[in-house]
Amino acid sequence: MPSGLVAFVKRDCPTCEVVAPVLVALAEGLAALPEPVGLTVYTQDDPAFPANVERVDDRDLSVSWHHEIEAVPTLIRVESGREVERVLGWHREEWEAISGVEGLGEGLPDFRPGCGSLSVDPAHAPQLAIRFSGSKLKARRVEVASLEDEQEAFFDRGFTDGLPIVPPTEARVLAMLEGTTRSPDEMVAIVPPDLAPCSVEKVAINAVMAGCKPEYLPIVLTAVEAACTDEFNIHGLLATTMSAGPVLVVNGPIRKRIGMNSGKNVFGQGNRANSTIGRALQLVIRNVGGGRPGEVDRATLGNPGKVGFCFAEDEEGSPWTPLSTSFGHEAGVDTVMLFPGEGPRTIVDQLAREPEPLVQAFAAAMKTMLTPKMVLAFDVILVVSPEHSRIFREAGWSREDLLAKLHEVTLMNGDDLVRGAGGIADGLPEAVRGQQIPKFKPGGIHIVHAGGGAGLFSAIIPGWANGELGSAALCREITS
Repeated sequence: MPSGLVAFVKRDCPTCEVVAPVLVALAEGLAALPEPVGLTVYTQDDPAFPANVERVDDRDLSVSWHHEIEAVPTLIRVESGREVERVLGWHREEWEAISGVEGLGEGLPDFRPGCGSLSVDPAHAPQLAIRFSGSKLKARRVEVASLEDEQEAFFDRGFTDGLPIVPPTEARVLAMLEGTTRSPDEMVAIVPPDLAPCSVEKVAINAVMAGCKPEYLPIVLTAVEAACTDEFNIHGLLATTMSAGPVLVVNGPIRKRIGMNSGKNVFGQGNRANSTIGRALQLVIRNVGGGRPGEVDRATLGNPGKVGFCFAEDEEGSPWTPLSTSFGHEAGVDTVMLFPGEGPRTIVDQLAREPEPLVQAFAAAMKTMLTPKMVLAFDVILVVSPEHSRIFREAGWSREDLLAKLHEVTLMNGDDLVRGAGGIADGLPEAVRGQQIPKFKPGGIHIVHAGGGAGLFSAIIPGWANGELGSAALCREITS
């Protein structure tokens, strides 16, 4: 920048419009000083603005970006080519002090804040960073020919889950990375089935493709880390012929900050965070780990939730502590729980007004999960809606009370479980006759409060195999 005073302005800023005459007066006052000083004005959006002063066209924002202009107007004093002082916005005393010219802006208020510089506008900043600082991204570039349809190119290359994706341009990926404090090249996980290293950058690329906002990225990163542990066993969940996939349940203040849905239509369409966070995890498994349907993903039927299944718990309306507390986390901590689950199954009970008969209705549905003759091998999420939870609230039932009763009433009679019983060929060996066998292992029932305020409906989300050969539900704290 030239020595003297330098100003940065844009016409599309009310404060800049107000101080335009002040800049003319300032230029005249500087020229009249015993040791005259020049004024150079860099204009970000209109080379003709402001009139009657020496202007430099900075519509490419190169000067603004290199000098880290955050707001306009900005007034800078430069000596021997080096900045020595700057003032943001209009502040009469500070403008007079930095310039040595008195009587500026008569009739104007003493102070008026400025506007955001175009060089830090999200619409421009990522491209400016790429242009002037070089790319920080290490991922392989994929060129799409000018006459090639982008979406068809993505489908043909196998990048999508069957739905259109957001093209992961360099600018979009850099903007996504602003959602985390982690370094782009930090390793997040080794992703099955190909056991491919996955960096923060690669997660960000797939989050862009899924349609996430940058503020969703910490949840996606935590989910990827959890999914790729031996405990969750995403490889086994992919390879099974059963219909399950990862189900994500979010707790903590982050639900509200990013606008997640925990109420009406909680499992359905219409909420960006719910729809894209789970999808981003699945795209990472597909594009980084190689987990594609028909290859390692061997599901006989699958379920629509395998595109992405994520929702938030309604903590504020719940009669119980959050789901995350049952995994040892403090209430109020941001967490994401990963569960190997199928699609939800609705439970209808519109007549129960006391806890015991409502628990029996829940248990009847839970006993038939997968098949009535399978016991101890599968966990479950029970999603209790507000109208049903009110019954437990009014009776003073805690989460522990409900869990204890559910385990009690889901005990199975061994006579009903043996092969051939009830006309069903499948079943357990004759040795279980006369026994009472739990449907679920201790800790195998997870209670979540969610759903709209009207409707006496709850739901179960059946799980996949637990134990060493299956997947364990995990709940991890979300970090930035």
